[in-house]
Amino acid sequence: MDATIITKPKVEIDPEIRRQLRTKTDEEGQVIVHCLYRDRLPWGSAIRIWPTTYLLDCDSDHKSELVHTENISLYPSWTPCDPFSDTHFTLIFTGLPRTCTKFDFEEFCDNSGGEFVARNIPRNSSDIYYLVIL
Repeated sequence: MDATIITKPKVEIDPEIRRQLRTKTDEEGQVIVHCLYRDRLPWGSAIRIWPTTYLLDCDSDHKSELVHTENISLYPSWTPCDPFSDTHFTLIFTGLPRTCTKFDFEEFCDNSGGEFVARNIPRNSSDIYYLVIL
């Protein structure tokens, strides 16, 4: 079947659908978050990350999902931390929309008060971030 090329089509697209499509095309990248967890307990501790950890665009309802972890256990397992030690781990998320200028890093879990959270992180051009968790 042959196709005809039309140079100026007369197509009306709903503005809301157009806005949604614009943000969807910008989400193909990835965001890397390097974390430093500082254990300050004399008996040590253990950490883990829940799969319900997201990057939340502060100016839209976009949510980047956690897709990979390095050097930290995923719930329900634990990563032990020696007393007074530093533990480095890396989290990789799906991309943020191009329009995002700041975002929140938030872990949603059953552990009231023990979630990893960082708010209003300014977006940079590399999408590589460094967090210190005390």
